[in-house]
Amino acid sequence: MTKKISKVNFTAFIWHGIFLSLASNFMDVHTIIPSILIKAGGGSILLGLLTSIMIGGSGLVQIVFAGFLSNKEHKKKSLILGVNLRVIALLFLSLMIFISEALANTSLIFSIFILISIFSFSGSYANISYVDIMGKSILQEKRKKFFSLKQSISSIGIILSAIAVKKILKDFSYPENYAILFMAAGILLFIASIGFWKINEIPTRIRKTRSFKEYLQTIPKEIANNSNLKNYLYIINYLGLSIGFIPFIILYANKSFGLSNNLIGDFLLYKIIGMMIASLVLYKRSKNFEYKKLLYFSLTLGIFLPVLSLAFSNNIFIYKFIFFLTGVLITVFKISKDGVLVEISDNENRAVYTGISGAGNILPTIFPLIAGFFISILGYTITFLMVSMIISLSIIYIIKLNCKKRDYEEDIK
Repeated sequence: MTKKISKVNFTAFIWHGIFLSLASNFMDVHTIIPSILIKAGGGSILLGLLTSIMIGGSGLVQIVFAGFLSNKEHKKKSLILGVNLRVIALLFLSLMIFISEALANTSLIFSIFILISIFSFSGSYANISYVDIMGKSILQEKRKKFFSLKQSISSIGIILSAIAVKKILKDFSYPENYAILFMAAGILLFIASIGFWKINEIPTRIRKTRSFKEYLQTIPKEIANNSNLKNYLYIINYLGLSIGFIPFIILYANKSFGLSNNLIGDFLLYKIIGMMIASLVLYKRSKNFEYKKLLYFSLTLGIFLPVLSLAFSNNIFIYKFIFFLTGVLITVFKISKDGVLVEISDNENRAVYTGISGAGNILPTIFPLIAGFFISILGYTITFLMVSMIISLSIIYIIKLNCKKRDYEEDIK
């Protein structure tokens, strides 16, 4: 791969990142989507189920998609297909919300579940292709710069869109405000996908085409033969709970303060400010930071966020600051998680490893649903403290993780 091709691909992925950042706030999985379910009448159990689909369940289907895509030399068309399905799901969701006053709550809730499932599963399909193409399309020495620059530049779009979301929620009444949000998300996501058409994809070297059965049989071997992959799976399971926990902070806020449109906008804005500051700091230190240290930092935040949510449940200012910390956590964990996955894989197995990481993300998939039941039976305090204890287990596997750099030059020639 030449530096010229790497530069073109770098720009194409940055284009996508910018417009995706603009779209992400309009369809935010931690605030906007949970709040529309709550407004439609969903409680802790339904919120747990939806969170399982959005944050964990979509990962489980990656094992199927990875089995299919691992046999394809080119994945660009699959990437574009996955993104376009997400666009269609968002536009239909906008329509359903717009006419929601003519629907029963159960019909709206059912529509939310169906369309968000399509949105999440097609995102998993696209993500496998995205990770594979990105890993082989940008030179190794440019990857840290890519991850941090993408987050940093996107922060500008993120903060502007957060302000726009807050204004839309405030200036328009329900359900028009949410219909506008999801329509804007669909349009911006389509514009983001235009960047993918410019990618010069390098074909994946496939030594042997495998059936889906053969592909499944390789998974235990890959995990057994790569201790880094095994430790990585434990980390994303235990530490990943900290991300899946965030929608329950919204539910707790609804209990403590009531969930006004203005408050939802504030929570989103504080979260985005946290993401922006974390992105800028990591970009400035892109040549020096280590993924392992970022995982330790994520662990610290993950343990304390549930505790802080309980301790300051009557202080709305501190609660907004908690959402600032969730933004920091999301950014740091995402950069470290994506970076580690690229480090421990190569061009030939990256699609497989991406599928394994999605399908192996079992605990964040099922725990939100379990947490929904626990909250309804045991209450918030016991459930939140349980989350902190489980997250703390990830320290065992972060210690064992070896993020020593690999030499990819032979893979990309």
